[in-house]
Amino acid sequence: MQLNRESSAKRWHIRPDGPDKVTGRLKYLTDLTAPNMLIGKVLRSIHPHALILDIRTEKAAQVKGVHRIITHLDVPGLNRFGIVTPDQPVLCSDKVLYMGDAIAALAADTEEIAEYALTLIEVDYEPLTILDTPEAALTNKEIKLHPYGNVLHRTDQKRGDVEKGYADSAFIAEETYYTPRQMHTYMEMEGGLFIPESNGNLTVYSATQHGYMDQYQLSRILAMPVSAIRIISSPIGGSFGGKDELNVQPYGAILALLLDRPVKMHNSRWESVRAGLKRHPMKITMKTGVDAEGRIMAHEVRIMADTGAYSTLGEPVLNFATEHVTGLYIMPNVDIEGVSVFTNNGVSGEFRGFGGNQAIFALEGQMDRLAELAGLDPWTLRRINLRESDDLGPLGQRIVPTQGAYQVWDSIHRSSLWTKRLGIMVNGNGSSAAPWLRRGIGAAITMHGAGLGYGIPDPSGGRISLTNSGKIEVAFGFEEFGQGLLATLELLLMEQFECAATDIQMIIGDTDHVPQSGSSTASRSTSMMWMAIQKLKPPFLIKLLGAVSKFTNIPVEQLTTGPRGVWLKDQLLKDTGQPLLTYSQIAAILIEPIRLETEFHYPTTPDEIVGGHFLYTFAGVAVEVEVNLLTGRVKVIDQFHTIAAGPVMNPQGYIGQIEGGSSMALGFTLSEDALMEKGQYLTKNLDTYLIPTICDISRNFTIEAIEELPKDDKYGPRGVGEIGTVILAPAIASAVFNAVGKRITKLPIEPEFLQEDFHIPEGVI
Repeated sequence: MQLNRESSAKRWHIRPDGPDKVTGRLKYLTDLTAPNMLIGKVLRSIHPHALILDIRTEKAAQVKGVHRIITHLDVPGLNRFGIVTPDQPVLCSDKVLYMGDAIAALAADTEEIAEYALTLIEVDYEPLTILDTPEAALTNKEIKLHPYGNVLHRTDQKRGDVEKGYADSAFIAEETYYTPRQMHTYMEMEGGLFIPESNGNLTVYSATQHGYMDQYQLSRILAMPVSAIRIISSPIGGSFGGKDELNVQPYGAILALLLDRPVKMHNSRWESVRAGLKRHPMKITMKTGVDAEGRIMAHEVRIMADTGAYSTLGEPVLNFATEHVTGLYIMPNVDIEGVSVFTNNGVSGEFRGFGGNQAIFALEGQMDRLAELAGLDPWTLRRINLRESDDLGPLGQRIVPTQGAYQVWDSIHRSSLWTKRLGIMVNGNGSSAAPWLRRGIGAAITMHGAGLGYGIPDPSGGRISLTNSGKIEVAFGFEEFGQGLLATLELLLMEQFECAATDIQMIIGDTDHVPQSGSSTASRSTSMMWMAIQKLKPPFLIKLLGAVSKFTNIPVEQLTTGPRGVWLKDQLLKDTGQPLLTYSQIAAILIEPIRLETEFHYPTTPDEIVGGHFLYTFAGVAVEVEVNLLTGRVKVIDQFHTIAAGPVMNPQGYIGQIEGGSSMALGFTLSEDALMEKGQYLTKNLDTYLIPTICDISRNFTIEAIEELPKDDKYGPRGVGEIGTVILAPAIASAVFNAVGKRITKLPIEPEFLQEDFHIPEGVI
């Protein structure tokens, strides 16, 4: 792994949570135990669509060691959950809509007893017609999965006149693209520990990306005040969006409160597959025209998303896909319609990339097809249509101006991989020594919005204090689920205050002790922490240095923070002597404690365009692949990623996000598809659902971080949590075409499509 950067000022730094993770000492949430603890389990539907005629729990209740069984009758408050629209039953009463629907839950002494007791709960069903495709759900209008029908959401984005644009076009590409239902496959499945407190409150140790949202949703379900529920969320063994929505929390919480005993719940992999969220499968049809010079004249898009049985965040996912099917290209005439459709399939929801992966696979595929039709180099075609710094965003909204689009385009253009591709085009297809192995190089480019977008509440905040023990303490309502947030925050504080790691104390992921900072989603956490520190630092230094100045009679202008305490600026610069006062000494002389908070919102576009983003990260990817014509398998040999996201706060974290995101994208492109048939999962575990391993990751992997931002930029580092996942697929598809001349329209790439009848000359093997 290599990170090329113009700036080398950032230090490589051991993650504060790193040693415990790599040695196995760290306890994840599902490792926790408590005295007198019970085990909770959920009974889920055996049908993807059916009426519930009767639920009988008597036999299960008689099993020794079973302490309580709950059904919909035991839900104290709202029997629904959902981040945007609470339409998913906690426990179903009259109907099930997918195989993950919960019907009953119980608590028992052991997992074995709980599993056995579940088999004794009797449910009478009346199976109903299964709507297992969006097309079936749209045409069978007499079957309504929800009171308002089978359409969750529609989008409509139009400007100009596409028919005139087609008339002005010399070349038109029409294609339909299909993307798969992908699993998050985190290491730690959904689960947690639920502890009733002596005062009637509830403490929840559970995997989540937004503790305050969980707290709010649980308060409605439990009919309890928000203040009576404490959510402790960190650390989490992976999330990628899949734990943004409630999962086991309602069941563990209800059982714990009813029994007044701790209850632990932890999904098996099959339970996680069955009930957990997935990436939206999408069908995207595009018709795009360019004139003789290669300028895009018209772009028409139809998006159909399978959102499964319930809403969760299907609506904003479709909004995001609608925004990103035009990407960073200037298009005067656009006609986009999207529809997100309820089916009896597994629930689709939030997933790293949030609809961008599907949209950009299709868009970049169109650009390659148009380049071929127009007889242009594909990278040249992109430059012809590339947005400039001050151009409006994809939805016609004002965005923060940067040179990011051109910077990443130019970086790919200058890369050794792209130069090598031009040589392959001249000299042949890059065949290796084995004649059935063909090599090719391709590339793709994008812009990816961060934050939740216009019209969606996106508040944040943070707190800074000097503790009595002399620590610079910061508190945020974010969660650490493996993305390296703690390391980034620690490095950010060390940079801003020139202090040591031992001078810092960080609190995250506990609703009793942190301010509301919003969700750890949408590539927003790093940006929000940076912005919060910029707001908190000046008043904090005024109070801190002012106290030292008053105590020492040294002017504030001569003082600065540094390792272990406050220094004279000259001494700190020369790295000589000791601090004037240590942080603990300063804490002791303070008349009033230093404790400051800030509240603000993620920056949004001033234009009233729902879902439109304001801050974007830009990225380009070039890859080399090897296609085996005998097996049809594709292997990625080399990757070059270029990212324009502003200053790098945490080099290891930066690399980890791009490397990890590209690995997830590799699965999306080559192997991962949570196959369903008639509402039933065919891929139930990781023996049939194949994710990339270390053997599949290319050894050659270079990242160029473009840290430059305009001089007047006030928004700091952009998030990179998702950008690594969104453009590898179209780059691989482009490279496959370069290798064997076949266009990819469906992911994951089917080996059968690439296999050829290949005669191996005698003596070759």
